[in-house]
Amino acid sequence: MAATTHTVSNQVPPLVGYDVFAADRALTEAVERHLAPELLDGARDELTELGRSAGSAQAQEWGALANEYPPKLRTHDRYGHRIDEVEFHPAYHRLLGHAVGARLTDAWGRPGGHVRRTAGFLVWTQAEAGHGCPLSMTHAAVPALRTDPVLAAEWEPRLTSSVYERELRPAAQKAGVLFGMGMTEKQGGTDVRSNTTRAEPLSADGEYLLTGHKWFCSAPMSDGFLVLAQAPGGLTCFLLPRVLPDGTRNVFAIQRLKDKLGNRSNASSEVEFDGTWARRVGEEGRGVRTIIEMVAATRLDCVTGSAALMRQAVAQAIHHCTYRSTFGGVLIEKPLMRNVLADLALESEAATVLALRLAAAYDAGTEAEAAFLRIAVPAAKYWVTKRCTPMVGEALECLGGNGYVEESGMPRLLREAPLNSIWEGSGNVQALDVLRALQREPQALNAFLQEVGRARGADHRLDGAIKGMLTELADLNGIEARARRLVERMALVLQGSLLVRWAPPEVADAFCASRLGGDWGAAFGTLPHSLDLASILERARPVAH
Repeated sequence: MAATTHTVSNQVPPLVGYDVFAADRALTEAVERHLAPELLDGARDELTELGRSAGSAQAQEWGALANEYPPKLRTHDRYGHRIDEVEFHPAYHRLLGHAVGARLTDAWGRPGGHVRRTAGFLVWTQAEAGHGCPLSMTHAAVPALRTDPVLAAEWEPRLTSSVYERELRPAAQKAGVLFGMGMTEKQGGTDVRSNTTRAEPLSADGEYLLTGHKWFCSAPMSDGFLVLAQAPGGLTCFLLPRVLPDGTRNVFAIQRLKDKLGNRSNASSEVEFDGTWARRVGEEGRGVRTIIEMVAATRLDCVTGSAALMRQAVAQAIHHCTYRSTFGGVLIEKPLMRNVLADLALESEAATVLALRLAAAYDAGTEAEAAFLRIAVPAAKYWVTKRCTPMVGEALECLGGNGYVEESGMPRLLREAPLNSIWEGSGNVQALDVLRALQREPQALNAFLQEVGRARGADHRLDGAIKGMLTELADLNGIEARARRLVERMALVLQGSLLVRWAPPEVADAFCASRLGGDWGAAFGTLPHSLDLASILERARPVAH
């Protein structure tokens, strides 16, 4: 029956068919800032292609389908043989294949690789975040494998390949592979030194059989995994292939898939090892030291992933308010809504600028930048991932009831938002990691202070925040109980210093006034009314430039 009761009006057109990269001025400027001039044209071409794909109706449909039809575990085939396979919707494979083809697992071996990959990761995961897990693990496995030149020579070309091959077969027969990681166990969680999985050496040098479990093992259909187990010499890192060189399946019993709050497209699993063949990576007893570079790289991806969620949330909110009319005008022109949107845009830009600065430090490869990363990565991981959930929730509210409905895509962003704060070490772990660096690595603090000091004298509120941070650092009384407060201040000072140096004056002014100067409430939308909020919003508007 034809509808005759009303005419549909004042509904917002979908945000589709746009270039996610070009529409993000904070990101495009960061890429131009951190890449050498001779790399810019090639990087822009890559990121523009990725941006247009991410903003397309096709990619948005892939993202919706991959979450509407989550992975399914098949423990046995029809004849009763154990197969331990996870089935994904074809949309998931299309997302992952496009990402691998765009070299989002290849950062370590090309000039400007980390800036290019981080920017691409931020762009592409706005289409769908769950498949970012295997991308992140595969990328991050490279530095851990480099502790063993033989293993690195064998595996790195496949890990950094732009070819996606989903089938399980011996790695030597594949042009590209994906990696996962298994560290935590039931009894220990973050305390990996309490792991009970045993590694018994075989007669061949470097080969072991593992017996035990992993309570969280993401991306279980990967070709290989870096795992921790107790060898005779202590906790050790191992490379566990999914399929053995002779074509038989390694013992990798998937017990179940986790039923998660969000991240629905990605399979997170519990696995059991029972005489599972593996190769040692690094020395016995040095497992944490071997795998720590992988952890650091995945933590940067947690920052980047949160920045991507923030950017997509604020883009959707600004887009909605640009077209939605109420009480005699469009929402974006209402002073109170303008304050909310500008506040969200500030949070998003600060996260993006910080993520790209960390990526540039990786590309620099100097001792000074490595020392800077030692504090900056856990501080950024702590703060940016913590800010993601309240920011996405506020952005959802900008759409009103429409934002609470699944079709808007906002609920999926909100369910995803807490993930990066938990994965690869939750907030307390990051704060304590910063404390360890402060106490054991004075060069790390020196590098951090030199970085924030580059903006000293440019804004009195930033100068005051730096002074307050130094006062906190000088007082060791009750330092562990104060760790979150200290790390929050360090992250805000770092973000403020970057924005003062590189962002437009209206953005830096608003950030320093609110986050550093204290002229801010407890909720978003409480910026000083005298700021240039219109310019901040225009900068963040998701239209191609």
